[in-house]
Amino acid sequence: MSLPQKRFYRQRAHSNPIADHCFDYPQTPALMDWSKYYPEKFKECAESPPTVEFADIGCGYGGLLITLSPMFPNSLMIGMEIRVKVSDYVMDRIAALRTQNPSEYQNIACLRTNAMKYLPNYFRKGQLKKIFFLYPDPHFKKAKHKWRIVNQSLLAEYAYVLSEGGIVYTVTDVKDLHEWMVQHFEEHPLFSRISDEELKLDPIIEKLYSSTEEGQKVSRNNGDKFLAVFRRIKDPLVIV
Repeated sequence: MSLPQKRFYRQRAHSNPIADHCFDYPQTPALMDWSKYYPEKFKECAESPPTVEFADIGCGYGGLLITLSPMFPNSLMIGMEIRVKVSDYVMDRIAALRTQNPSEYQNIACLRTNAMKYLPNYFRKGQLKKIFFLYPDPHFKKAKHKWRIVNQSLLAEYAYVLSEGGIVYTVTDVKDLHEWMVQHFEEHPLFSRISDEELKLDPIIEKLYSSTEEGQKVSRNNGDKFLAVFRRIKDPLVIV
């Protein structure tokens, strides 16, 4: 099985996340059947089914998933992409890689969905360890800022599905969007920004800049890349 060619899967770079799309999604996380996305992993752990721990929101053409797969072979990762042809490409790419490399890339998968609307339908409270927002749509016009994947109301959902100590990675080439995301995360009581010194110890950081098609495009154009990483902290209002 040969790898798919992107030229057959091209479509518009932007999609309206507020518009009504036709999606199949579980009513609750308990009803989500992950086994069809990771069949080999579920066969290996039939008595204790694994759970998805990493979510790449707006995964594009799947570059980050492919990069992280061998780095974290025991962690299930899902790419969530709203665009039809792009998500089809990632699914076909993963299928081809699995065929060409038996026993490899079994821990990654992609599904087409709208994470802005349905994220809590897929993940239970505290399930995720890492969430990635790499080069999200900046929605430059002020009237469309409500469409940005990081906003005040959505941060509550990200905090809900992340475990305490879970990490959110953000990268963009748009300074205004970077400042927007930093401001919103820093103002939220359940997130704390991770220092540059601590980030030096994280092997994922160096992979964030060029593993995606968008990141490679920015590099070719000698553009700037802005990184900000945050930790989900304990709720200060919860008394144990």
